[in-house]
Amino acid sequence: MSAQNVQALLGQDAEYLLGHTCKTVSKEMLHLPGPDFIDRVFVGSNRPTPVLNSLHDLFNNGRLSGTGYMSILPVDQGIEHSAGASFAPNPIYFDPEKIVELAIEGGCNAVASTYGVLGSVARKYAHKIPFVVKINHNELLTYPNTFDQIMFGTIEDAWNMGAKAVGATIYFGSEESSRQIIEVAEAFEYARELGMATILWCYTRNSAFKIDGKDYHTSADLTGQANHLGATIQADIIKQKMPDCNAGFKALNSGDSSYGKLNEKMYTELSSEHPIDLTRYQVANNYMGRAGLINSGGASSGESDLADAVRTAVINKRAGGTGLISGRKAFQKPMNEGVDILQAIQDVYLDDSISIA
Repeated sequence: MSAQNVQALLGQDAEYLLGHTCKTVSKEMLHLPGPDFIDRVFVGSNRPTPVLNSLHDLFNNGRLSGTGYMSILPVDQGIEHSAGASFAPNPIYFDPEKIVELAIEGGCNAVASTYGVLGSVARKYAHKIPFVVKINHNELLTYPNTFDQIMFGTIEDAWNMGAKAVGATIYFGSEESSRQIIEVAEAFEYARELGMATILWCYTRNSAFKIDGKDYHTSADLTGQANHLGATIQADIIKQKMPDCNAGFKALNSGDSSYGKLNEKMYTELSSEHPIDLTRYQVANNYMGRAGLINSGGASSGESDLADAVRTAVINKRAGGTGLISGRKAFQKPMNEGVDILQAIQDVYLDDSISIA
């Protein structure tokens, strides 16, 4: 995809996004993605050598190989959103092999999915594309729905199927978050002992985060703090929804309520209303980029999916992020269209004219 095509897809926001310069957290303060990212950032850490090997395999596969960026296909929606609702738009993806084929044809660094999906095709594909096994899920069959992440399978099973990494979700802010933090931290520690990298879905969840009709689950300050907690349990990569607002802590501290801690400079000096600055604040909370930030691609919205995916990639890259983990926009379409969207995302990271803001 050419720079002209990127500008056309961005439409009236092209100059707003491509011409922006961050005046908040400067790019010079960040540990930015690059071909030497593992040597520059991870080698000096406490990661065991086998984990460094796994990270090398993740960063050096697919069309983004050797760039320091990642494009991952995640398909755990068969549990998280129910299989029927997720795969009805394109029923071929009830078959796990088609999921892996899409990731390979799409040029992805890795494919992330469930124990069942990846285990069912492990001997055929684990040596062809890095596997990321998602170890916990929010199952939607309990009535009423409980919205809790529970463990599935074992770390040994992920290792035995040849996985290069494990992934998990923590619902920060939920009543269950303390248990989830302990469970995931222990699982990640064991995964590292076996030589696997770790990716953490750092989602916020609490009905109290919706105030006066505004949803702060994706505010930069709340998601940034969730990222910081994820980096604290030593996740190598942080997956986070792209922020679309800010001042969640301020809203939760209005009136007689008291929640968390804030400093006004979080909003006046470390971020702004610009989406690249909001995302830059997430990167800053990832230990200034020492833990890579991959933003989620979001739900499929139909005809605008290609433009939306490119926009998200531009914001993530210019903010100093490590890439995108985009699923529904790709697998809820015919495979050739899904491949086009995945490769359009990758083209943004391959385009040297799209620089760090």
